[in-house]
Amino acid sequence: MIIHAPSLAELPALRAIERAAGEAFRGLGMAAIADDEPPSLAQLTAFQRAGRTLAAYEEPVLAATDEPARPLGYLLWEPVDGCTHIEQVSVHPQHAHRGIGRALIDRAERDGGPAPLTLTTFAEVPWNAPYYARIGFRVLADTELTPGLRAIRAHEAALGLDRWPRVCMRREPGRADERP
Repeated sequence: MIIHAPSLAELPALRAIERAAGEAFRGLGMAAIADDEPPSLAQLTAFQRAGRTLAAYEEPVLAATDEPARPLGYLLWEPVDGCTHIEQVSVHPQHAHRGIGRALIDRAERDGGPAPLTLTTFAEVPWNAPYYARIGFRVLADTELTPGLRAIRAHEAALGLDRWPRVCMRREPGRADERP
């Protein structure tokens, strides 16, 4: 697998990945999440131009082909209170369970500098908080939330995401190397 910043021409494919990945929420009674619009092309472009977008691709095939590589998954991050905050990570369901999300997160940790990783996520969705805990994240207590994380959570609540339990999580630098 190769991970690098996607080109501007590849950004529509990231929206398609998000839509496909969101369908899994429908089976949990979370149709509103499945139906939520992915980040707009303008938002994705802003992340891409700021150098805070990563995409995962298959290894190139040695045979020459005119077909461009298609992203399998992607991650958006931004600096929040001295941390590398993962805004979004999604993998197309056809490529799930291959370590792509973990590889994207680990790469964001390297690219974001020697800073902790943070994210907000659904507490009870198996591929959300329980997954992140398996790769070294821990749930933050309310007293540990930084002003930036509090602002993110307030925005999420305003969007109605608190219909389902949500948590903030953090992974300290270097924890990626400690996982099995």
